[in-house]
Amino acid sequence: MIPDLKKNDVKNNLQNESLEIQMLLEAIHQKYGYNFKDYANAHTKRRLKHRLNLSNLKNFAEMMHRIIYDEDFFNSVLLDLSINITEMFRDPGVYKKIRQDLIPLLKTYSFIKVWHAGCSAGQEVYSMSILLEEEDMKHRSQIYATDFNELILETAKNGIYPLGVMKTYTSNYQLAGGKNNFSDYYTADYDHVILRQSLKERVLFSSHNLVTDGVFGEMNLILCRNVLIYFNRQLQNRVLKLFYDSLCPGGYLCLGSKESLRFTDMENKFEPVALREKIYRKKRLP
Repeated sequence: MIPDLKKNDVKNNLQNESLEIQMLLEAIHQKYGYNFKDYANAHTKRRLKHRLNLSNLKNFAEMMHRIIYDEDFFNSVLLDLSINITEMFRDPGVYKKIRQDLIPLLKTYSFIKVWHAGCSAGQEVYSMSILLEEEDMKHRSQIYATDFNELILETAKNGIYPLGVMKTYTSNYQLAGGKNNFSDYYTADYDHVILRQSLKERVLFSSHNLVTDGVFGEMNLILCRNVLIYFNRQLQNRVLKLFYDSLCPGGYLCLGSKESLRFTDMENKFEPVALREKIYRKKRLP
């Protein structure tokens, strides 16, 4: 009987914890307008527990009270729940494939529009800016870089990154088929680097929430890499429909290395271009 009682206690504690998290997410939605209820449960719980432990709070009920009455604390939680793990030329093979296979086709357009959805701190946005500049397409391109988190967007706009990551970024750039010296694109300042101002030309940073906001123009290329993995299936389908509606016929969608269109509602709306690199093309109407 005692082991059964312990099992019941564990089950009840997990149920209570789950209920507290649901109430906390509802409080965030009601108070601040951010909806995380369709994010993957494991990701949300892991990130909230991380903040809970750092803050020395007893439980999620206590955490909810502090979120409601302390906006600075909420901003810390918002950063926790945001997806901010990225780097310049992340997964270099993707950028090499874009350079070799997509750019020759995109060059046939007089003007192209590129959307980095969930751009985080902007590293992949500036990677695309470099690529387009090296392919002599910068002057007839517009890059839209969006994220729901205004704080992280400010970091992206500044284009300042720790000096310690430059070795990785340089290696990525070279593997991605870079044509110049990567050091040409930044200046070092003590323990940080400042990206060249010209890389911000033709780039528009703006707030856009994939969970709640609508279609974002007629794009030739959309990159949303390693974001969908944090959404549940229902939200994934909704966001993929948004991307489909935001692409021009024949436009390209580039997802993250662990993401796929397989088993989604939009699988038949796209054709694979490079399965390993997770690049797809919107099917043209018959």
